[in-house]
Amino acid sequence: MSSGNNCQPQTFTKPALGEKEARELVDRVFGLKVSWIRPLPSYDDQNFHVRVSRNKGAAEGVDEYVLKITNSEDSQEPDLIEAQTQAMMFLSAGGFPSATPYLTKDGNIMSLESGDTGPGNKKYMVRLLTYLPGKPVAKIATNAQIFYEIGKLAANLDKALSEEFHHPSVKSLHRGQFIWNLANVPLLDQYIYALGQNKYREVVEQVIEQFKGKVIPKLSSFRACINHGDLNDHNILVDSSSASLENPQYRVSGILDFGDMSYGYYVFEVAIAIMYMMIESPDPLSVGGHVLAGFESVLPLTEEERGALFLLVCGRFSQSLVIAAHTALLYPENKEYLMITAKTGWKHLMTMFEVGQEAVEKTWFETAEAYTNRAPA
Repeated sequence: MSSGNNCQPQTFTKPALGEKEARELVDRVFGLKVSWIRPLPSYDDQNFHVRVSRNKGAAEGVDEYVLKITNSEDSQEPDLIEAQTQAMMFLSAGGFPSATPYLTKDGNIMSLESGDTGPGNKKYMVRLLTYLPGKPVAKIATNAQIFYEIGKLAANLDKALSEEFHHPSVKSLHRGQFIWNLANVPLLDQYIYALGQNKYREVVEQVIEQFKGKVIPKLSSFRACINHGDLNDHNILVDSSSASLENPQYRVSGILDFGDMSYGYYVFEVAIAIMYMMIESPDPLSVGGHVLAGFESVLPLTEEERGALFLLVCGRFSQSLVIAAHTALLYPENKEYLMITAKTGWKHLMTMFEVGQEAVEKTWFETAEAYTNRAPA
C-alpha cells in the first residue's frame, strides 16, 4: 500500500498495461519468453503472475515470477525501491521466505520503463520477482497457532533488518511524512472528510486526538527499528505443515510487498499485525494476545510500548479505513479492492472503542501471559 514519501496518499498514477504489453516487457527487459500470464490484485502498483520458459518450452526451464510495475509516483524514488529490493534479497539469504529479483538483461535488479498508457508518458520502475507459493492468510480458516507464528515473524523480520541490514540505500527509509507510517496518524485530519458526517468519523476523530495526546509524546521512549509496515492478511502467505483438517498447523511460506518499509518502532509492527489479523478472525478481540505472544517470544515489549498498543491498533484501523475511503472517491472503479478491509474493519474498530482500552488490553495481556509456560495452541 505504498504511496510515495509524502503525506499525499494518492498522487500516484497506477500503471495500466495490458497483458500483451506485459509479455513484451518481460521479453525486452529480462530476455524471457512468457508462456502464461494473469493479472494479480494490487493497491497502487500493477502486478502480473507470469510463467516463463527459458529452454524452448522444456519442463525444467519453466519458472514462475511476479512482474511488478511500480506506480509513477514511487518510481521517482529509485533509492527507496532499491532499499526495498535489497532488503528482500537480504532476508531471503537469511532464511526468510522473501522474493528475490530476476536480473534484467543489463544485470540490474530493476529498470525504469516508459508506459504507453495514460497521459504524459509516465515512467514506471519494473522488477521481476520470484513467485512465492502458498495461500494468503485471508484465504484460510485462521487459528491461534498461525497468529502466534505471524507475531514471531514480525519480530524476527524487524530485528534482522534493524540489526544486520546495512545497504547504503537504507537511508531512504527515513520517510518523515509517509502517510502509512504509524507515527503519522495525525496526518489523517486532512482526509477525514471522505468519511462524511457519521458515527464512524466521530470515532476516528477520537482516535486521532488520543493519538496526539498519548502516543506522539511517548515515541521517543519506544525502541526504533526498520518496519516492514504492511504485514496484512494478503501479504503473508502460508501453507499447511500438517495433515490434520480439524486442527491444521500452518507455516509462513511467503512475505510480500515491502513497499511500506520505513523507519519506525518495534511496537508499530506488532500493532499492524494485530490489526490485520483481527480482520480474519471470528473472535477478533482475542487475536491480539496470540500475535503479541509470538512477538514477545522474540522481543518482549516495554511497559511504555504495551501501554500504547491499543491506540496504535486503533490508529492503523483508522489509517486503513480513512485512506481507503479517500482513495475510493478518487478512483471509484477500484472501490471494491480498496474497501476490502472496510468490510469488517469498521465493525472491529467500533467494537474496540465500545469495549474500551482497559478490557481489550486485559484480554490481550492475559492471553499472551498464558503462553509463557507452554507452546502455542
